[in-house]
Amino acid sequence: MNGARGAGNRRRALVLGGTGLLGRAIASRLARAGWAVEVTGRTPAHLPADLAGLGVGFTAADRHDAGALAALLGGGADLLVDALAYTAADARLLLPYLVDVGTTVMLSSKAVYVDAAGRHVNSPRGPRFAGPIAEDHPTLAPGDMPHDSPAGYGPNKVAAERVLLDSGANATVIRASKVHGVGAVRPREWVFARRVLDRRPAVLLAGAGTGTDHTTAAVNTAALVQCIADAPPGPRILNSADPDAPTGRDIARAVAAHFGHTWREVLLPDDGPDAPAGLGAHPWDTRPGIVLDTTAATALGYTPVGGYAQTIGPALDWMAAQPRHLFDADPYFDGFFDYGAEDRFLEAATAP
Repeated sequence: MNGARGAGNRRRALVLGGTGLLGRAIASRLARAGWAVEVTGRTPAHLPADLAGLGVGFTAADRHDAGALAALLGGGADLLVDALAYTAADARLLLPYLVDVGTTVMLSSKAVYVDAAGRHVNSPRGPRFAGPIAEDHPTLAPGDMPHDSPAGYGPNKVAAERVLLDSGANATVIRASKVHGVGAVRPREWVFARRVLDRRPAVLLAGAGTGTDHTTAAVNTAALVQCIADAPPGPRILNSADPDAPTGRDIARAVAAHFGHTWREVLLPDDGPDAPAGLGAHPWDTRPGIVLDTTAATALGYTPVGGYAQTIGPALDWMAAQPRHLFDADPYFDGFFDYGAEDRFLEAATAP
C-alpha cells in the first residue's frame, strides 16, 4: 500500500522514540532526503535543535497509549520506525494500523543471539561465538518477563520481533550492536575521551587492547533504514554494524587522533600474575570478540556512511562540549578512571 503523504506529497515517516540516539539519526537522514518526518517523545524540550531546524515535527506521546498510537497512525504512513518496541505487547499495539503503513522497521539488538551454550551478551558469563553472526543464527526463546533486566531484555525483544514478522506486514527488524553517535545517553567513548581531555600521557588496555564488540554508528543504521524504505516489500531481519569491527586499541587510537592527542599505549597481558586487576578495562573488552555479519544489508543495496573512525568524530565533539558531570555521574563509568592506580602501576613498571 501507499501510506499517507506529508506536505507537498512528500513521503511521510513516523519515528516512535525519535529523540533518542538512533531515532534522531534516522529522522535527520530522512528529513535531509526530503521526507516529511514526525517524531514522538516525552516532551518537546527533548527535540534536538538540528531536527527542529530540518522541519521535523514533534508529538508528545506515550508509546504504550493505544489512543495516542491511533491518532498518530490512523491516517497511515509510508514508513514507521519503532525505536521503543521492547515486548510482544508493544508490538501488538501496532498491528491494527500496519495495513495503512508502507514499511515498518523495528529496532532490535544483537542481545537476542545465543552461542552454542545458550549464553548471550547479558549473561553472567559472556558468549563465545565461533565467527561473525548472521541473521539466521540461533536466538533466545521469546519471553514475557520484565524486559528491563539482563535476563529479560533479549527474550522480550525476540517476542516483539516475532509478533511483527508473523503479522504479514511489510516489517523489517534491525539488530544493532554497540551504538555510537551524537546524543547518546551513555556514550561509551567517554572512557577514552575523558582521558584525552585530561591529557593523560598513557592509556592502559586490558588484553593488549584486542577485545572487540562490534560498533554501530547511528548514522549507518539511519542509512540502512532509508535503504529498507526504498527496497521491495517483504519481512526481513538485518544486522546493523559498522563496516569495520574495531578493537579497543583501534577505538582508543581513533579517539586520541580525533583530538590530536598523543599517548603511550600500555598493552596489559590477558591474565596471570602480571595482569593488574581492573586496570585497562574498557567497554569493548570482549574476548573472543563479537562481530555481526552485515552481508544481507549490503545485498539489499545498503551503503554505509563510513567506518568507525569516519563516523565517531561528531559524537566526540559533542561529548567534549557537554558538562563533564553529565557523564561522570553515571554509575556505569565508576571504576574506569582510577588514575591513581594507573599511575602507581606505571611508576612500578618503570622503577629500576
